[in-house]
Amino acid sequence: MNLLLPFSAVLLGYVAALILKVESRNRIKLLLAFSGAFLLSAVASEFLPEIYEEGDSSLGIYLIVGVFVQIILEFFSKGAEHGHVHIHRKMHDFPYALFISLCLHALLEGMPLQGDNSMLYGIAIHKIPIAFIFSSFLLTSDFGRGKTLMVILIFAVMSPLGSWLGVESSWIQAYMLPIKAIVAGIVLHVSTTLILEASEAHQFNLAKVLVMLLGAALAFLI
Repeated sequence: MNLLLPFSAVLLGYVAALILKVESRNRIKLLLAFSGAFLLSAVASEFLPEIYEEGDSSLGIYLIVGVFVQIILEFFSKGAEHGHVHIHRKMHDFPYALFISLCLHALLEGMPLQGDNSMLYGIAIHKIPIAFIFSSFLLTSDFGRGKTLMVILIFAVMSPLGSWLGVESSWIQAYMLPIKAIVAGIVLHVSTTLILEASEAHQFNLAKVLVMLLGAALAFLI
């Protein structure tokens, strides 16, 4: 199941981009806020305790490395992981830097996903709005449905590929604990950014607060 869920989530985002209008981004922002709170709660309640139970405090450096890895990736992705791609802006050249950055992010976060847990569900939920935004961006830029679908399928395979490598590669298994810490840092950066950006212009938004509380609570319950 851990191989199919993130893959299916990306395809769901692509289908939503075909069906829904771009103006539905307000609902997508709610889903981004929900996924950010879910991911943060999952990291705090499950992922970090598991990492420090298996290792020691020296793993903290890998956590910080993960934060900076994500900062570097966002330099190329322009913040697509938290909805900063401008859908209305057309491009004639394929955004290779954006695509490669998103794929690397997905590959890394898939490596420690080995079974059904709150992290798996959180990452899968987060992929829906990201795939919607990226697909909408490509479709608006007149890349066509066929080429967009091909690109989205490659992106969809990245997390399952990372998960498969985490099981089959003895080298990755040998360094799995530091990899988990790096991924935890990546997810911490993305999730906290999503939560901080949920209050636009520092204004209170009841709907976003409620969906974030719901996301955080669900992660604890799963």
